Amino acid sequence: MGMMRSTNESNITGFILLGFSDYPQLQKVLFVIILILYLLTIFGNTTIILVSHLESKLHTPMYFFLSQLSFLDLCFTSSIIPQLLVNLWDPMKNITYGGCVVQLYVSLALGSTECVLLAVMSYDRYIAICRPLHYTVLMHPRLCMALASLSWLSGVVTTLVQSTLTLQLPFCGHYQVDHFICEVPVLIKLACVDTTFNEAELFVASIIFLIVPIFFILISYGYIAQAVLRIKSASGRKKAFGTCSSHMTVVIIFYGTIIFMYLQPVNSRSKEQGKFVSLFYTVVTPMLNPVIYTLRNKEVKWALKKVLGKILGLNFI
Repeated sequence: MGMMRSTNESNITGFILLGFSDYPQLQKVLFVIILILYLLTIFGNTTIILVSHLESKLHTPMYFFLSQLSFLDLCFTSSIIPQLLVNLWDPMKNITYGGCVVQLYVSLALGSTECVLLAVMSYDRYIAICRPLHYTVLMHPRLCMALASLSWLSGVVTTLVQSTLTLQLPFCGHYQVDHFICEVPVLIKLACVDTTFNEAELFVASIIFLIVPIFFILISYGYIAQAVLRIKSASGRKKAFGTCSSHMTVVIIFYGTIIFMYLQPVNSRSKEQGKFVSLFYTVVTPMLNPVIYTLRNKEVKWALKKVLGKILGLNFI
């Protein structure tokens, strides 16, 4: 099985990602569904990035952060789904040790970055609605770049700590990963030593990257709700609510599934529940993000029609 042993501990050169092996009749169906969702994810997020870049009216902080989110989702799914598709089709379900390490570091870094970025986007919405007259002054390009850089840097730092601590655990010949992705919680389960410290560190990191951003988002939207309720016109309230509803929908979907996976004790998780929940936030959520923002945002739909019109030589507007 691609294994070697040294004198002290097993030197694993590869893992077997069991994935959905317990549902052989479901694997080909999942392959088709996931492939379609992946293609839609690539198309949707690439479209958001291109439209935000090409249309000058979308050169605002909100769409800058939305482009960052789309880029994150593209990278995140691409670090997971190709290997998942291979394993759904291939009965061997192998992944090299190096491939597992890369997937662990990259997916965790991108997922952690998205947690912080969603909180940053709520701050942008807070400034836009609660302090509209000062919006362009406060959310200047340098601050936007600094906040985006902070999101990426925090994701990289937590990954270097969590992933390195996890990979230092001895696996003692355990190479069958009962999951479809190399993820910190499932790799901790393979360890043949006491993992109390690793579980505690994972819990603390989850608090920092899940509960703290959610708390920040709730505070931001508390102030936003107060500001919206003070708007006298119904059309004004509707417009203000519309600029926030897309972000809140994404936040609820993303954090809801991540919290289920990371804020439970490692040994209390149902294996099958964990797989399907992970499937949701690795496959479905990145596909839904551009759909949610496009369908609920008139500016994006207008810009999309305009850009398509220029490309195709037609006048949609």
